[in-house]
Amino acid sequence: MRRLLGILSAAVLATGVAAASPAGAGQPHPHASGWTRVDAPTDQQLRGLDAVDGRIAWVGGSAGGVWRTTDGGRNWDDVSPEGADGLLFRDIEARSARTALAMSIGVGTDSRIYRTTDGGQSWEEVFVNDDEAAFYDCLAMYPGDRFGLAVSDPVDGKFRIISTRDGGASWQLVDPAGMPEAVEGEFGFAASGTCLVTSGHDAYLASGGGAARIFVSRDRGLSWEVHDSTIPASPAGGVFSLAFRGGTGIAVGGDFQAPEVGTDASAFTHDRGETWTNGGDLAGYRSGVDWVRHGVAVAVGPTGSDLTRDGGRSWVAFDDLPLDAVRCIRTTCWASGPDGVVVRARMR
Repeated sequence: MRRLLGILSAAVLATGVAAASPAGAGQPHPHASGWTRVDAPTDQQLRGLDAVDGRIAWVGGSAGGVWRTTDGGRNWDDVSPEGADGLLFRDIEARSARTALAMSIGVGTDSRIYRTTDGGQSWEEVFVNDDEAAFYDCLAMYPGDRFGLAVSDPVDGKFRIISTRDGGASWQLVDPAGMPEAVEGEFGFAASGTCLVTSGHDAYLASGGGAARIFVSRDRGLSWEVHDSTIPASPAGGVFSLAFRGGTGIAVGGDFQAPEVGTDASAFTHDRGETWTNGGDLAGYRSGVDWVRHGVAVAVGPTGSDLTRDGGRSWVAFDDLPLDAVRCIRTTCWASGPDGVVVRARMR
């Protein structure tokens, strides 16, 4: 991701998307035919996103900002960590309205993890990268939020993993012996914080650049196997985002230098990531995806949003608002993007 940092900085009737609430003064308002806007009070790009439920969500911005809502986006609290000005927050992992992790990306000490347990009133800097060869892309917690992993682009030929066993309060480097060799030019995309995800005891890591592959760990990041995806690799392309429910997974991506091209930009698996099948074409490159429920998922990117109702075999575009990240909790989906944009929708 290091070489790309400077660059990457009426249909609703068919999809069944319903607006979260009606428009009104001081209230959320629908956009086009899909999402309802509940923007954060900032012009930062919001690639970091996590939601606890339909009312509580956290977002992280492109200039050190973090915001939290507890009322469905009607009001946002600026809970930015002190001293984080200028950092690129690309991943948020929220446990509740009080406890969250925020990860910034970049070369050397720009890659950091912050932790709060008081709703963002104070933050502890729990990890600072001290290796100029490392560039951390994504963070993921396991169910229960005690164990978690974060991933850096390859160092000495292998993706680097750090892990936590105490809810993110401390982080340790994982022995690289269990990680397969990376292909020349292979890296992860810090586009939406979802190049690394977990499901049950499994973890999944997506790559692009020199290869578009998916790494799988069954033992909390100690050892990994790797499988080819069907999404094409390119210098600015590959697999950007993953989502899993049990053994069923979905992957999206494309090439961010060709944002309107969504051909072969999705894939799915039913065997915990062992094999991947080419999914339906998307309406463009997509940087984020998440499951709503069995068979139903939402993908977002700079040219809009797509919905699948058949597990990724086919997709329908339902909105053209530029977005970067998406997170669905039960039937409520949140998404975020450029210029402080945050949206919600009920997916049925």
